[in-house]
Amino acid sequence: MTTSSLAQRLADHIQRLLGGGPFAPPRGWTHMGAVICDVSFQPRCNYKTTLKPRLVRLQANWPDARTVRGFQARIAREDLALAMNFHHARKVATAHGIAGLLAAHGVDTHDDLRTWLDLQAHRAALRTVKGVGPKSLDYIGNLVGRSQIAVDVHLRTFAADAGVPALPYEQLRTVYEEAAALLGHDRGGLEHAVWRYGSGTA
Repeated sequence: MTTSSLAQRLADHIQRLLGGGPFAPPRGWTHMGAVICDVSFQPRCNYKTTLKPRLVRLQANWPDARTVRGFQARIAREDLALAMNFHHARKVATAHGIAGLLAAHGVDTHDDLRTWLDLQAHRAALRTVKGVGPKSLDYIGNLVGRSQIAVDVHLRTFAADAGVPALPYEQLRTVYEEAAALLGHDRGGLEHAVWRYGSGTA
């Protein structure tokens, strides 16, 4: 089947199960410590019960980590695993790696990151951080208001239930993007609605 026909199949499934919308996009964060920790710690983690409360607490306890430079200063003198109460060495390393790369590129604020991600070369640079894959790259864009489709297990399951075959990440993302266009929905809003449905938080 063509991408267009798969997108139509997915769009029909969305309308049947989620209605006509509109779907509000995810709110994300303006606190860069929360942005970095969100994208670093969220894989295979229950977002609502495990990660979100920790991110809220991080913002309250580390107000100076609102910028990348402030976050770097904090993690240079304090243990991020303890601050997040999340003892996972690889995820902590990913957070350190993202912070270091952004700082090296002069990215300090939420607005800086949103603009910086416009360039493919910058997105490719972020992919060099261990633990940052294509989904993480799209996800961090959503956290700073870029309105993208970050394909996770919930979006894959939803697409499979719609009759869309298993596809590589980029192809399935394109199918979702085309379905959003067919329905006239914001990409990030549609993605978040499907994620909420799949995760049982709708």
